[in-house]
Amino acid sequence: MIRFNVLTLFPELIQPHLEFLPFKRAVEKNAAEYKLWNLRDYALDKRGTVDDKPFGGGTGMLLMPQPIYDALNDIHGESPEDTIKKGGTRVILLSPRGKKYNQKYAEELTKAREVTLICGRYEGVDARVEENYVTDIISIGDYVLSGGEVPALTILESVTRLLPQVIEKEDAVTNESFSNGSLEYPQYTRPEIFKGKKVPDVLLSGNHKEIEKWKKDNSPDA
Repeated sequence: MIRFNVLTLFPELIQPHLEFLPFKRAVEKNAAEYKLWNLRDYALDKRGTVDDKPFGGGTGMLLMPQPIYDALNDIHGESPEDTIKKGGTRVILLSPRGKKYNQKYAEELTKAREVTLICGRYEGVDARVEENYVTDIISIGDYVLSGGEVPALTILESVTRLLPQVIEKEDAVTNESFSNGSLEYPQYTRPEIFKGKKVPDVLLSGNHKEIEKWKKDNSPDA
């Protein structure tokens, strides 16, 4: 079983998704468990302060390192330094400064015992967090979002669906886009003719060898 932790200011943005597939099946099959941690529970004062102005000026606010450090200590039951030193746990900061996420990365994360995702907000996170207390910095694309919750869900789902017994037809996972270095071929269903557009004849032929060749020929490189 793999354990997922999500550290966020807005757990309510993530919680509803966990009630549906593939997350629901992963829990039922004991393939994964999910826990959401509210960063404000580790605020430095009763007002719930977790951010402050950046040194040197600049627009917006940064998440301070102390609340994140304290949360990571609580999540893993040890200091963030010890977590990284021991290995087996991936502590991931979601940031546009990170390495681009892809299917190969998702497959790699399935091997972890525990995955903790830190969702940034505002102008980001104090750099001392990414320099000292995480194992990975990940970006899901070259665009700007308001926070790390959507990227966290992207990683949660892409990793979860690769876990054993989560997807009923497991060959569907191994044969889909990106899994074998190519994109999936075009697919068609009934009716055979729709507004004058016909399904390719080879797919109706029953010739499995020719059908497999057609699928391969029509699967572009990823």
